[in-house]
Amino acid sequence: MVGPYRGLFERPGTKGFVLAGLVGRMPMSMLGIGVILLITALTDNYATAGAVGAASNLAFAAAAPLSGRLADRFGQGRVIPPFAVVNALALAALMLSAGSGLPEWTLYASGLVIGATSLSLGSMVRARWSVIHGGTDRLHAAFAFESVADEVVFVTGPALVTVLATTVNPYAGLIVALVCMLAGSLALAAQRRTQPPVQLVRSSGGTPILIPAVALLAAVSLALGAIFGSVDLITVAFAEEQGVKWASGFLLASFAGGSMVSGLWFGSRSWRISLRARFVRALALFVVGLLPILFIDTTGIMAAALFLAGFAISPTLITCFSLTERLVPQSLLTEGMAWISTAITLGVALGSWAGGQLTETYGASDAYVFSIAAAAVAVIVGIGGSGLLRLPEAPSPSRS
Repeated sequence: MVGPYRGLFERPGTKGFVLAGLVGRMPMSMLGIGVILLITALTDNYATAGAVGAASNLAFAAAAPLSGRLADRFGQGRVIPPFAVVNALALAALMLSAGSGLPEWTLYASGLVIGATSLSLGSMVRARWSVIHGGTDRLHAAFAFESVADEVVFVTGPALVTVLATTVNPYAGLIVALVCMLAGSLALAAQRRTQPPVQLVRSSGGTPILIPAVALLAAVSLALGAIFGSVDLITVAFAEEQGVKWASGFLLASFAGGSMVSGLWFGSRSWRISLRARFVRALALFVVGLLPILFIDTTGIMAAALFLAGFAISPTLITCFSLTERLVPQSLLTEGMAWISTAITLGVALGSWAGGQLTETYGASDAYVFSIAAAAVAVIVGIGGSGLLRLPEAPSPSRS
């Protein structure tokens, strides 16, 4: 499986932006569970924790396409630093508000600023790969590598933040997340020779979300995000019900670990079937993989079930971003990628909120019904609109 990835790093600067992007993305797996662990440690209220997380994700969903467009227009090197600094200050304010017993609205205000200033670094890194390997077979391997990098983040991040929050203090995990975000973001901004070239503003003022196929992918991504958000919160509650709250990060790491393994395998293959076919098959696999978690009441078996359920994540996201790269023009590439990330994050907000409400009302095991329902919606929308995704296997339109 290693062979297809060896040639990705021949170009000068590639290793640097990959490492910076990896470090800078650590908070995307640490913030959600870190905020949940902090707020529940202080208030024992999962509904509040889920609502604060949802507010942050909603703000990110609203702002990410704008930051993507700014990066296309002015360059990543100019856009990243101010966003990163304000984001760090907002996260510090959230921790201060929680620890000082300030009114609840301060948690929501801090969460909104955190979300609004969070950058889609994954989209920015993928945009760099698209410039370097666009129109070649290596782009498939590059996107697969980035999906694996995402899963490395989701394997290590939840476990790290959980251990820090439960064995050191509730703030430790979020402090580490803050440091990773600031260091990785600023390091990525400093590497200007590999950033996509600044694009002129189009007079038409078009936006990728108005492309029907991109809108379809965004709708599916919304449902996928609802799976991720609900599974994150419900799994923390499941572990607490089992008396092993400290293990929640490891359960979530199992979910991401399955995705990491499948991503390595998926990216190493040369596929003969179309991107569209790969996409809809991965979606169907998601529903099948999630079903067993409804019937599990022991931690060890749940870890194994989540690992198997995670097999569908990377193939789905790899093909989703690959389709987006083919559908959007070069001048809107980062924004196009950001719309997919935005849809996922909006879904995470919905899933986090719904998961919190259902967990409080019905308990963790029954709340997983929502995650499976979201997977079913993703399949229905994806297969129902798959005709929009029929593309010739040719060099990416964004390169033409």
